[in-house]
Amino acid sequence: MEEFIAKDAHNGLRLDQWLSAITHQDISRNRIKAIIEDGHVKLNGETVTQPKKKIAAGDKALFVVPEAGDPDPVAEDIPLNVLFEDNDLIVIDKPAGMVVHPGAGNLNGTLVNALIHHCGDTLSGIGGIKRPGIVHRLDKQTSGVMVVAKNDAAHRHLSSQFADHGRTGAMRRVYTAIIWGAPQQQKLRIETYLGRGDGDRTKQAVVNENRPGARHAVTHVQIMERYGPKDGTDQVASLINCELETGRTHQIRVHMAHIGHPLIGDDVYGAGFRTKANILPEPAQSAANKFRRQSLHARLLAFKHPKTGEILTLESDPPEDMQEVMQAFSVSWN
Repeated sequence: MEEFIAKDAHNGLRLDQWLSAITHQDISRNRIKAIIEDGHVKLNGETVTQPKKKIAAGDKALFVVPEAGDPDPVAEDIPLNVLFEDNDLIVIDKPAGMVVHPGAGNLNGTLVNALIHHCGDTLSGIGGIKRPGIVHRLDKQTSGVMVVAKNDAAHRHLSSQFADHGRTGAMRRVYTAIIWGAPQQQKLRIETYLGRGDGDRTKQAVVNENRPGARHAVTHVQIMERYGPKDGTDQVASLINCELETGRTHQIRVHMAHIGHPLIGDDVYGAGFRTKANILPEPAQSAANKFRRQSLHARLLAFKHPKTGEILTLESDPPEDMQEVMQAFSVSWN
């Protein structure tokens, strides 16, 4: 069970849209709609079955994900943006909003369902029946480049590269993000230990290195563009590239929030910054208020092909919703 209270920025949203944006669980919006229609959501103490119901600031929702069966994932004809494919692997550009693999409360509409339809019986089984071919993942609301293995040999080889994080090999993972504010340095290295948060076990947090479960995490950040008055007096946001030296859960999101520059749209690690949008000039204000996910895109993935040894570098531009924010911030201070 999760409990949420609507903030001013959520005023006027549909119930299913609001819950999809703020829940800590990887659940598709269609699944949330079905959960509401089945009577598993209470709004201000009363059961609500209308996903389209508009919410107001201060509304309180109790959200219960019912126990679901756990059948093997089935093929679903979901379009995929394929960047590269051969007999050993497939690289796709995952859209924001798509969950990678089936899980509790989210059994359909995932990347795995789409891959089973696209690849048939060629997917590797090392990841298990529920995660065939999956060697790494992106959060539901993170878009970008992902590689999936089609056979066991490719799965083992790619998994070892991800475990090495490019320390001795060709692996590179570069993300593009839009953050609140602007670090003074053009380039910076963030090094901490990450672990589960005390108050919310679904969140990660910066923790002491001696804490049980603490994992070393390093992110390299480069400022690509600063947004704000041309005289540089108040840089309100920045476009950044982040290259991972390690690959921990929510690493970039936690690291940027840790240094006081959370991702725009990140209501988990940057909730206190949402109201900053209201003091921005137009069109930046409208663009920031409209954006309902963490502004994070896996822009580049490089790795050694498990069979040929060729270094593959696959890239994709940020999706349209992020580009709209970038454009709005670029012109708001002209």
